[in-house]
Amino acid sequence: MNPDSFFVTFFSRTARAGLLAATLLTLQHSARAAGGGSAAEPPVINPGPVGGPPSDAIVLFDGTDLSKWQSAKGGAAGWTVEDGVLTVKAGSGDILTKEEFGDVQVHVEWASPAEVKGDGQGRGNSGVYFEGRYEIQVLDSYNNKTYFNGQASAFYLHSAPLVNACRKPGEWQSYDIVFHPAKPGADGKIQPGSFTVFHNGVLVQDHIPVQGDATTSAKFSGAAATGPLMLQDHSCPVRYRNIWLRRL
Repeated sequence: MNPDSFFVTFFSRTARAGLLAATLLTLQHSARAAGGGSAAEPPVINPGPVGGPPSDAIVLFDGTDLSKWQSAKGGAAGWTVEDGVLTVKAGSGDILTKEEFGDVQVHVEWASPAEVKGDGQGRGNSGVYFEGRYEIQVLDSYNNKTYFNGQASAFYLHSAPLVNACRKPGEWQSYDIVFHPAKPGADGKIQPGSFTVFHNGVLVQDHIPVQGDATTSAKFSGAAATGPLMLQDHSCPVRYRNIWLRRL
């Protein structure tokens, strides 16, 4: 083969190989964009009204009764339900769901008392405990100083919120929370979970690790794959409404 023919053949093959590689790369990107060609089509749900619940949610409190809840002390939940609102009854104890959950998206609306009493941790205090172990703090943090990792929307004593997004006392507020629990692995080691929290639509906890150590006043301890959602009686008449979750 003369030199000219060799180089023509070589570069022709190289060009074809490059074109083939580029084509395969393009197909790979297209497959990823299309879900790999093997992923199932996402199910269609009705997102419901603003604030939910969507059609695939489990409604835990719709303003009518406490049929999904029980007392942490045993027996019926002792909080007050009136005019579509659930109110902490001081001294009755924490309440928790009858059903257990693991990875979840949770929506909770709450309001501290309109009449301001006390300060710091004594003002509009309650809490939302995931698996009865890990608390996202409920507190009137509007012009109310306390330790940073104990204010509203804190992962209590673990992580302060990125910002204080609290509304005025008496006004309704919302938490939208994505929770993945810490789980014991096959090797006995704890696989960390995480919290992502939006307070009144504002990101306040961004994929914060959950290592498995329970929060103060938790009902349970030790990492577990599932557990009940718990609301805390901290002797303040905090109100709740529109509580729902989605399993993830």
